[in-house]
Amino acid sequence: MKLRLGFIGLGLMGAPMARNLLKAGFPLTVHNRSREATEALAGQGATVAASPKGVAVASDIVFLSLPDTPDVEAVILGPQGILEGGRKGLIVVDHSTIQPAAARSLAERLQAAGIEFLDAPVSGGDIGARDGTLSIMVGGRARALEQVRPALLAMGKTITHVGESGAGQVAKACNQIMVAAQMVALAELLLLAQASGADPRRVVEAIRGGAAQCWTLDVKPPRLFRGERSPGFKASMMLKDMGIVLETARAYRAPMPASAVNQQLFLSMLSLGMGDLDNSAVIGVLEKMAGTRLSESAA
Repeated sequence: MKLRLGFIGLGLMGAPMARNLLKAGFPLTVHNRSREATEALAGQGATVAASPKGVAVASDIVFLSLPDTPDVEAVILGPQGILEGGRKGLIVVDHSTIQPAAARSLAERLQAAGIEFLDAPVSGGDIGARDGTLSIMVGGRARALEQVRPALLAMGKTITHVGESGAGQVAKACNQIMVAAQMVALAELLLLAQASGADPRRVVEAIRGGAAQCWTLDVKPPRLFRGERSPGFKASMMLKDMGIVLETARAYRAPMPASAVNQQLFLSMLSLGMGDLDNSAVIGVLEKMAGTRLSESAA
């Protein structure tokens, strides 16, 4: 008998992830604040619940993909929340990016009620969510992970058990340190190439096969060269994640000078009205500073 799955949070990442669960043949119950996203999935075979509690009642495993820590806490602990509808043996898998300390606290609250909790943030952007190739980093009990692994394999290519509760969120914070650095570095190298008279597209071709090779260099330049700055991952969410990075760093007295600067660059994006653009559009801040713009003719 197929596991009965639930999914709460059908945004840029959550909707394609839920769709991949349906494609894999799992019975799926969904909930979202806006009806449009749930109606789209209902047309593909999902059942719509009126509340997180309703999703929990109908499911063996509930997946979450929500914007921030308070959203996750409200969906789990609030009125008509998962805790109200949950029962012993339910597993909650949180794909959101939240504070590691909050993930540990939620795990304790749910485990006291006989409900397992896995913090399982993802990396791979909207492309990975659509293609089912996400990297999923998991904190929590190994036994619970093995129970949900068949469903995770419908959404991700790499599933890593990092450690106990909160460890998945620590891994995601580390991931975001690298992502932010890559986005800023990409912006700098493209504008330097252009300012010096070299073709930025050829520069990317020249360096992507060497020590500079990375996912960002493989995926983002073609979009920027076409003038596409719509989000695969919003700058506002990047800023939120960098806040989690620096809060966690303060808690453990870990120096993060470069990450602090990168956080300010993403904050500048919001100040300039760029918060809904892609995180690679941080190049727009550097363009403002340089008084220039990346030429789209480079494509």
